[in-house]
Amino acid sequence: MTRFMTDSREGGHALLMRAARAAACALALALTGCMYPYPVQTTVPASFDRSFAAAAGAMRDEGLAISVEDRASGTIVGQVGGGTVTGSIRQQADGSVRVQFDANGPRDPALLDRISRSYNTRMGR
Repeated sequence: MTRFMTDSREGGHALLMRAARAAACALALALTGCMYPYPVQTTVPASFDRSFAAAAGAMRDEGLAISVEDRASGTIVGQVGGGTVTGSIRQQADGSVRVQFDANGPRDPALLDRISRSYNTRMGR
């Protein structure tokens, strides 16, 4: 049983307000324990298939016309604005996946940065 002690100068209203505030705080704390307001990052290594799909999607997001999408070799080639972008997806010996984008002659110097950002977004990073 909970008992509230009051100073003789406080009235019943002040006691009631304190109890209401305490109950509201307890409820707020209980509810925040059940919510996930931020994305949860996992430490599980990305799979080759997921990385390959995200790389191809990121290149498409930036308007590249994909001419080669060879999952077996881990190569994606796309063209935009007079240039070529190549995505290389490689499974490493430790199980991780390495993704690299290279550009040859695009007129847009920020293209690789945008592709990389799009890739990271698709991977949930």
